[in-house]
Amino acid sequence: MYKFGSVCSGIEAAQMAFEPLGFNQLWSSEIAEFPSKVLLHHHPEVPNMGDMTDLPELIKEGKVDAPDVFCGGTPCQAFSLAGWKNGLHDERGQLTMTFIDIADAIDEVRNLNEQGSSIVLWENVEGVLNNKTNAFGNFIAGLSGLSEELKTKKWPKSGYLEGPKRNVAWRVLDAKFFGLPQQRKRLYVVAGGKDFRPDKVLFEIDDKDVLQYHSLKKSKVILSQHKLFSEPVKESEARKTLVFNKGGQKFEVFREYSDCLYAAYGTKWNGNAAAYNGSLYVSQNDRIRRLTPLECERLMGIPDNHTAIHGHKHTPRYQAVGNSWAVPVINWIGNKITALNINDQERDASWKQLITPTLNEKDVKLYLLGNTQQINNGKYLNTSVIPNNPTYGNMHSIIQVEDIPEKLYLSPRACRGILRRKQERNVNMNERLELLLTKIGASEPMLDPVTV
Repeated sequence: MYKFGSVCSGIEAAQMAFEPLGFNQLWSSEIAEFPSKVLLHHHPEVPNMGDMTDLPELIKEGKVDAPDVFCGGTPCQAFSLAGWKNGLHDERGQLTMTFIDIADAIDEVRNLNEQGSSIVLWENVEGVLNNKTNAFGNFIAGLSGLSEELKTKKWPKSGYLEGPKRNVAWRVLDAKFFGLPQQRKRLYVVAGGKDFRPDKVLFEIDDKDVLQYHSLKKSKVILSQHKLFSEPVKESEARKTLVFNKGGQKFEVFREYSDCLYAAYGTKWNGNAAAYNGSLYVSQNDRIRRLTPLECERLMGIPDNHTAIHGHKHTPRYQAVGNSWAVPVINWIGNKITALNINDQERDASWKQLITPTLNEKDVKLYLLGNTQQINNGKYLNTSVIPNNPTYGNMHSIIQVEDIPEKLYLSPRACRGILRRKQERNVNMNERLELLLTKIGASEPMLDPVTV
């Protein structure tokens, strides 16, 4: 049974993902008011340590236990294209370095107790790979035990580093291949001591090129209410799969899966890309509305109404869910960690013997990998966004039928506003969405401007 601790815990998706695997949580660390209330409501037995900057000393002093697994996703605003783009010059980016301090403090205590190094899991937006301050090069260098940053022209979406203190693997994974109808690409980093093989957690070996095999470019993939079709289909047939009945009501979605759910969805929904491609809208009985907090929870694999506590308004729920982790992806990683102790024979290092490390000034083994690479005997190393055995969800499954707040429906005026901005910005719009917006917008006569 693994024991774990988390920082930037949010509403604790790690707990949701790890608990079914038998993991036991020792502590969390969250300072935001609403997520802290959610943690207290669901896990009053797990102490919330508050400010993560206090943890290194508390762990060294023995006031906070050193767990087997340490996880967290330090604030992504500093790395996101939608954020400040200030990287490590932003105080929130500096929390990424604090994350390393905590990992080091944990291992210092564990080594004194002859427990061995902990397993480290870090999640972030994939934009950190392109950050102008080389935040990722700083992060993996520090995590691996190097005193100076690692540099490269471009950080790929997967790779492996053998540092003096830790081995580090990273891979971008997309939640839409883990049973959620949401395109949510996130960077996952797994690290551990020199006797630990994080590549066996994040990387996979298959007898086919997984990315090519599951390429959406080779076949028209559509999701129905119950199953996945891979054969080519006509556009009219594809359209039918997006219209369905549920609970005696008519629904229509505009994509087979949604765009990435963002934290500001509750307040900034009509000027975002989703306002034009329709991926975060649903038509219910020919009225267009935004997704409910419950539907957003389902998009992330979070239990129904997990954030519906103390009568809180929708905005903090949207924000907390949008800032959370895709639970099935974390569960997959947890399963891979557990399997390491069961299937030691799979600790095959043959891929490293066939792929040449990238030259670097630190003289460490650094492997910058692609999506899939053939290694030997017809085997492929899969480090793409798609796992060897992908699963698919559908929008039908996340739809809420009853108790939809009236304020979530788009008024005729709101519809006209979205169409006006579409024209002003000269952007493309989902044809079906534009048709419904136009119809709703015309259902209420426009008021003539008042002449003063």
